[in-house]
Amino acid sequence: MRTLIGVIGSSQASKQVLEVSFEVGRQIIMAGFSLVCGGLHGVMEGACKGAFSEAGQDSGRIIGILPGTQKSEANPYVDLIIPTGVGYARNMIIACSSDAVIAISGGCGTLSEISMAWQYGKPIVVMKNLPGITGDMIGKSLDSGPLDNRRKYRIRGADNAVEALAILKKILV
Repeated sequence: MRTLIGVIGSSQASKQVLEVSFEVGRQIIMAGFSLVCGGLHGVMEGACKGAFSEAGQDSGRIIGILPGTQKSEANPYVDLIIPTGVGYARNMIIACSSDAVIAISGGCGTLSEISMAWQYGKPIVVMKNLPGITGDMIGKSLDSGPLDNRRKYRIRGADNAVEALAILKKILV
């Protein structure tokens, strides 16, 4: 069974965030994992594009869980498209289907995915020093302790994609 790494983050992203997303996607495939995300644009497209650059077309390793019902809504780098028709509830599907998640920038949707991943006991790595919810809220408390008292696990921060995947490899493999 292939390990699925969820990539969560903003649907609108700066050039810096897209570059980080691309490298995260690339490193996921290089580590032998598969990528699962919301399948749309911004961080999702950046990560899918990076994964695509390593895995190629029709690898079955780049999965998009879409909020809508049309496969045509997916970014062009997703090769396994799953339309759900459930809107933001698809965030729960991403969190539950992932073996771990990497959060890159984002807003309240990303925060909901982080919360769901936490609730389901999934390891979470946050990319540091980026704008958005991960940098403003989660990033400042990475070393202060667990998110709440449900688990002792701490959300880990990574400065780059290689470090993020090294953290996850230690936890998952």
